[in-house]
Amino acid sequence: MAEQTQFEELARQLSAFGAVKRDLGRIVPPDCPAGAAAVLTLLGRHGDMRMSKLAELLAVDMSVTSRHVAHLAERGWLERSPDPADKRSRILHLTPAGQAMLVELYHRSTDLLAERLSDWSDDEVTQLTQLMSRLRESFGDCRTPQSRLPAPAATPALEATTTRTPA
Repeated sequence: MAEQTQFEELARQLSAFGAVKRDLGRIVPPDCPAGAAAVLTLLGRHGDMRMSKLAELLAVDMSVTSRHVAHLAERGWLERSPDPADKRSRILHLTPAGQAMLVELYHRSTDLLAERLSDWSDDEVTQLTQLMSRLRESFGDCRTPQSRLPAPAATPALEATTTRTPA
């Protein structure tokens, strides 16, 4: 197992990774904010679904999900149709325009990654992808509460060397 100092450095690197996420966030079109892009991505990956399922996958409140869905519907990127099993519920599905926006988002993100990682070998990109996937799997389904270990007491040496950036 890795040593404590390795985990401390990993925590610093993950915190600093916010800069990468912000850079990826800057490439989305102005009329497609990050929350809307997340909805498009989930509908593209999982297909048609109820709003309650979408809220669960996003791990956000139904009111937040509703705002994202309204934004996408106003732009013609998704449609809400009655659920045949429960007329009070709506089924969300991407329109052809929504599919086109999703394709554009994928192209923008892969183009940026290709540009920024142009000096990486194919093996390095593959290794990063595999390790990130493994890290994500180690955390399981983050939408459900899990038992948490108590936070360790802060040490002055650790606080002095932390280089966390705001997320």
